[in-house]
Amino acid sequence: MLERGQILESVAIEELGAEGKCVSRYNNIVIFSERTVPGDVVDLKVTHFKKKKFGEAKIDKIIKASEHRVEAKCQHFGLCGGCKLQHIDYATQLHFKEKQVKDNLERLGKIEIPEIKPIVGSETTYEYRNKLDFTFSNKRWLLEEEMSLEHDTLYGLGFHLPGKFDRVIDIEHCHLQPEPSNAIRMEVKAYALKHGLTFYNVRAHEGFLRNLIIRTTNKKEVMVLVQFGENNGKAIQGLLSHLMATFPQITTLIYFINTKKNDTYSDLDVHVFHGPGYIQEEMEGLTFRVGPKSFYQTNSDQAYKLYEITRDFAGLTGNEVVYDLYTGTGTIANFVAKKAKQVIGIEYVADAIEDAKINSKINNINNTLFYAGDMKDVLNRDFITQHQRPDVIITDPPRAGMHEDVIKTLLFISAPKIVYVSCNPATQARDLALLDSDYKVARIQPVDMFPHTAHVENVVLLEKR
Repeated sequence: MLERGQILESVAIEELGAEGKCVSRYNNIVIFSERTVPGDVVDLKVTHFKKKKFGEAKIDKIIKASEHRVEAKCQHFGLCGGCKLQHIDYATQLHFKEKQVKDNLERLGKIEIPEIKPIVGSETTYEYRNKLDFTFSNKRWLLEEEMSLEHDTLYGLGFHLPGKFDRVIDIEHCHLQPEPSNAIRMEVKAYALKHGLTFYNVRAHEGFLRNLIIRTTNKKEVMVLVQFGENNGKAIQGLLSHLMATFPQITTLIYFINTKKNDTYSDLDVHVFHGPGYIQEEMEGLTFRVGPKSFYQTNSDQAYKLYEITRDFAGLTGNEVVYDLYTGTGTIANFVAKKAKQVIGIEYVADAIEDAKINSKINNINNTLFYAGDMKDVLNRDFITQHQRPDVIITDPPRAGMHEDVIKTLLFISAPKIVYVSCNPATQARDLALLDSDYKVARIQPVDMFPHTAHVENVVLLEKR
């Protein structure tokens, strides 16, 4: 049995496990720990345990550091949950992600798989994101040495502390997004403090400044979105005018007035303060318009590699009808359209479908059709009868995977090929098991979209048996 606070001495860290936690064993009990590295020998302090099954622990002392351990680059490492693996060398991270895909498909899916191609790593492991979402808080998270600070120093702008909806870590420098991201965030905070603008109190649901979102593109365009909790026209005008004067490189500046009790803005009116109200990404000569509510893969360079792999797996010759399920803003649909006879995209979010249509129009793509609605309701037998049966189905569902009704419809359609793009190999494995009666896995290609995190993208080609 384990006890909370118990010190486990000279524990050998064996491998990386789920959620980026490392796995070790103590008296045949599995121990999960953060900030450890495979190959470490450490003393661990037990924080949680469940009978004799497993426990969680944190480092008490490093006895022998692993050869795979590196110095974390970020000053906020260990507190911010955004880049949990930056203390592990990148090659080891990639090895873990590749193994994660294999384990999920074999152990959870229990299906026969071919050899997995080596994971496609990211050439850039920092400053690779094109979007970051920051939160204002009137009571930021305090470090132990800050407990005596006065009330007026408690305002923070940064990321939520993992597991704490009402606590925000004040971020000085984030390495995830290229400049001017940090400069804009710090200037907004400085202006707000200087002019006495209130930061949001999530418990009382009051305060002026709620959220700051910064989006950048490979065309060097910058979108800034500010979410206000109060409709104070003078204060809004003052802050946004200051931002434009300080950062003329901002392509478009947008704000929302949100008096709701949650931070979602998909149902809010868009107020364009400056610019066209959108920014543009470029991929293989195509232009993709990204609006304030648009989804776009947050690692542009790796997204291009991901879509190249998807198109390659589809094996298009120009004569195929393609269904693109969960099409979002039609990025994959438009990307593969020039090598297909017709591409039909389906997506739940109506605004995203409008973006998909615009992206086809501005790229002079005339062989796409887009439909909005719940996938399991839209993709039915009437829809298939109305449109030609697909030769290839591309599916890129959310983390939860595909609804069982959608899988039944895929089996009914019986397309020769399905290309399954997933951001969650566990739910992908579950879905592949349900398709296994009619489809065999022909090719597998993992892609690392998010260095220093436990997340991994995976592309699978299914061929009709």
